[in-house]
Amino acid sequence: MGSFRSLLITLLTAGCAGGQMTSSYMAATPSPTPDVFACVRGQLKANRFDQTSIDVNDNRLTARRYDETVRRPDVTFRRLVDRLEIEVAPGAGGDSVTTVSVKARTFNETVNQRGPTETQERTSETARAAAQSIVNKCSRPVDSLSVPG
Repeated sequence: MGSFRSLLITLLTAGCAGGQMTSSYMAATPSPTPDVFACVRGQLKANRFDQTSIDVNDNRLTARRYDETVRRPDVTFRRLVDRLEIEVAPGAGGDSVTTVSVKARTFNETVNQRGPTETQERTSETARAAAQSIVNKCSRPVDSLSVPG
């Protein structure tokens, strides 16, 4: 009976320990906030994400990317949707002038008689790689000699 109980606990623990639903990335940079925000907007295109909203006052934006290549044995499944939430904020002092944070999420989009429905699932490798790339590239200091003008 004791081995059955430990097996049951092990199976329940393994079943509940799925992947992360949201992946978060953050970095500090000595670059000014407007330069970092411009870098983030440029990196969205480089990572093939479409900007869906922007708040220029608070330096926030969201983006999405559809993955139509994934197939599932569910007739209601339509596609995966990768979403990024990006915020560029003035730093808290010290060496950092600006902090950039990116939250990556993946949703499973299904369609039924009520219309499309999105259900969050484990963050895809594509969304994690894009978020990490944006943070890495936009947290480098800006070289004032390479800026035209």
